[in-house]
Amino acid sequence: MYLSDPYNVAYKGIYAVADRKIEFVEIMEHSSCYGGSAWALYHYSKSPLVIKSRSVGDMMRYLVRTGHEPLDLRSSTAAAGIESVFVNDKEIEITYSGLGGGGVGATTCRGFANGVLRCRISDSGGGKRASGTIVVPRRERVLVGIDNTDSKEVGATWTLAHNIADAVDSLDHKYISHTLVQLYPVPEKTQNCVSTVLEFACIEDAKKELLEKIKEGLEKYSVSNETGMVALSDFDASMLMDYSKLCRSRMITKELALKTAQDCGVEVCMDGKGIIGALAALPWFSHNEEAVVL
Repeated sequence: MYLSDPYNVAYKGIYAVADRKIEFVEIMEHSSCYGGSAWALYHYSKSPLVIKSRSVGDMMRYLVRTGHEPLDLRSSTAAAGIESVFVNDKEIEITYSGLGGGGVGATTCRGFANGVLRCRISDSGGGKRASGTIVVPRRERVLVGIDNTDSKEVGATWTLAHNIADAVDSLDHKYISHTLVQLYPVPEKTQNCVSTVLEFACIEDAKKELLEKIKEGLEKYSVSNETGMVALSDFDASMLMDYSKLCRSRMITKELALKTAQDCGVEVCMDGKGIIGALAALPWFSHNEEAVVL
């Protein structure tokens, strides 16, 4: 047996999106070892800057305030955390600290992850307190809602949406999450009346290429003439929740969907009747368990 780096488990990737006011950042860490990441999730949740933390599959997600808050690290109970988050026009700088194995996670495991532009790390391991600072590109969240790509005979929207997202995935427009959203079962449904929202974290100027590629995939592989595709670039999509709840409780019209999209700054990329459900999917991104309950 030969281990080239026995005390390092680099994350698959670390990505971060910031709100327009630079008050909040969501850090998304793609785990290579769920056990280690679950340990970090528990301890990092106690950091003063962390507002909310959760795992979505093997993606650890931290909603944080920007700024600096010193950590009072304590073995076994609060052994690692996020110490500072700073944002400028192009980049986001994140500093982690930890004790022992938590210090290894704060330094080498994160410093050499995919998506990290550069890092500064201290010695770690054993009984040391260690710190690591990584710099990642400042990204914007791009949400893509899709519905009505299948027919009574063939297809499933969620599978096509995922496969297209996986095909267009790149460091410039990183595929973060895929969520199925249960809609009100209208008579025109294929079977289960479910739409899909895809979440991407895009660097500057990558959105246009991303949407063109997704639309190209839908036009090529959809078997429906009523495919709907919508896109929103924002930190969240809470302004669409009332519309979504309406769509999930009764039948609504395409005209209402179009007006809502215009009022909320949502781009309509494909305007088939599927935009009704595509638009309703947007506010549920990454909330997979809640979105499947009607």
